Amino acid sequence: MCGILAIIGKGKDEEVVKVLSKRMSHRGPDESDIHVTENGHILAHERLSIIDLHTGKQPIQGSSTAWMIHNGEIYNHQKLRDGILKDHKFRTTSDSEVIVHLYEKFGYDFCDMLDGMFAFVVIDGDDYIAGRDPLGVKPLYYGLDERGRMYFSSEMKSIADQCKTFSTFPPGHYYTPETGFVKYYQPKWEDETLAVEELDLKAIRETLSEGVRKRLMSDVPIGVLLSGGLDSSLTSSIASRYMKEMGKTLHSFSIGLDAEAPDAKAARKVAEFLGTQHHEIHFTIEQGIEILDKLIWHLETYDVTSVRASTPMYFLSKAITEKGIKVVLSGEGADEIFGGYLYFRNAPSVEDFQKETIERVQKLFTADLLRADKSTMAHGLEARVPFLDKAFLELAIKIKPEEKMPQTYDGVEKYILRKAFDTPEQPYLPSEVLWRQKEQFSDGVGYNWIDTLIEYCSSQVTDEQLERAEETYPYNTPLTKEAYFYRSIFHKHFPQVAAAQTVRKWIPKWQENQDPSGRANAAHVQADTTIAKIDIPV
Repeated sequence: MCGILAIIGKGKDEEVVKVLSKRMSHRGPDESDIHVTENGHILAHERLSIIDLHTGKQPIQGSSTAWMIHNGEIYNHQKLRDGILKDHKFRTTSDSEVIVHLYEKFGYDFCDMLDGMFAFVVIDGDDYIAGRDPLGVKPLYYGLDERGRMYFSSEMKSIADQCKTFSTFPPGHYYTPETGFVKYYQPKWEDETLAVEELDLKAIRETLSEGVRKRLMSDVPIGVLLSGGLDSSLTSSIASRYMKEMGKTLHSFSIGLDAEAPDAKAARKVAEFLGTQHHEIHFTIEQGIEILDKLIWHLETYDVTSVRASTPMYFLSKAITEKGIKVVLSGEGADEIFGGYLYFRNAPSVEDFQKETIERVQKLFTADLLRADKSTMAHGLEARVPFLDKAFLELAIKIKPEEKMPQTYDGVEKYILRKAFDTPEQPYLPSEVLWRQKEQFSDGVGYNWIDTLIEYCSSQVTDEQLERAEETYPYNTPLTKEAYFYRSIFHKHFPQVAAAQTVRKWIPKWQENQDPSGRANAAHVQADTTIAKIDIPV
């Protein structure tokens, strides 16, 4: 919902900080504000108004000397106000304000009380705490300048040229000057040996539904990203049921190269089935190529699959905000939780399968969550991800891995998720969509998108450049011309080695061609196992 910037330490010019914060004005187009504390520390905020449109501006002061800035949504804020914070007097009805009051009451030990997505900084005198949500749905970076001042920012672009060192703030942690980094989120599901729970389809259905319900909290219009794949279709179906109960119509949005794109056709079926007000957006390959430079500046990554998938999401987000929608639900996380990518069917053992699902969930902040946040927030649109609800994660990841493995069910990925919502008496989705094969977003918008993108990037990079890639980019060296091209754009905007080190490349396991396209897997119905084929050392 916002962009935040905090600088801990005296002497930073306030006007300079305003300029740095404005580099993220796309994240908060509704309002901009700054506060300099009595001790000379600075909090800046770019606001996207979603909850408490009139009095919820930030930074927000607590009961006395503490001030805070926050990016995200706290879904249990009302429960906290009515419960453990009932003795506190609030200045706003904003969900964000509970953070500063929790700090005042509990000190540093409160992050686990928050149910939501968040990146925040609280300053009280010279004491402070910064925290990030359990999986990193909301981005946060930190750095140190040459004078020892500490920086925290929603995006790297606000601090990269100010700090001598900087990095990604780890999800599920908080930081204070007294403790350093503390891992507050320590779920049992991170231990793969505890995945021993029996399958309960009803619990899956009910827990995911509750995760969707709480994410409909909003004082502004809300919509759904509907690709026509299983994950976004399920969140759309559940949301549409709740919206109908409230007497509201759900807006759904899909994108493709044209009306015949695989995702576009499936999305139309779902929208008609659910009765949503559907909006179908098209973009051209030429338009996609044209915005690559701007896109990578927004994304702050050179990961190949992130760039491929973010391009259509960028265009879709622009169209959604033009319709007056500020919040959308999205389906990120399901593939990681349930082993939905096609390469999972090649897992050599149940132990390997379970370890891979856990690692993919833990690294979501470097890939799909980064893409989802930054390609939507580039246009002031907030994406919420029900599959990453804490209660749903605790339930779903601890199910016995053999129940989730595609081999168990004739190669059908995410079988138990499909089965949980296969309720003929009150169907959630058309059967052909519920049981549709996994289609990665960058493929589903139209297969020509990736194919032409690879051709274009290859035309922009010479053989000699690729041969000398290790000299040019010794860290995370690009191995294809497409990867080299993205890296060169990233380097232009973020030349610091520390910037390159924030990026993690998404690479599938257990298949010969390790290109991230789903079609690189032989099991795909439209397989092309020669896509950008390279030999990557494992």
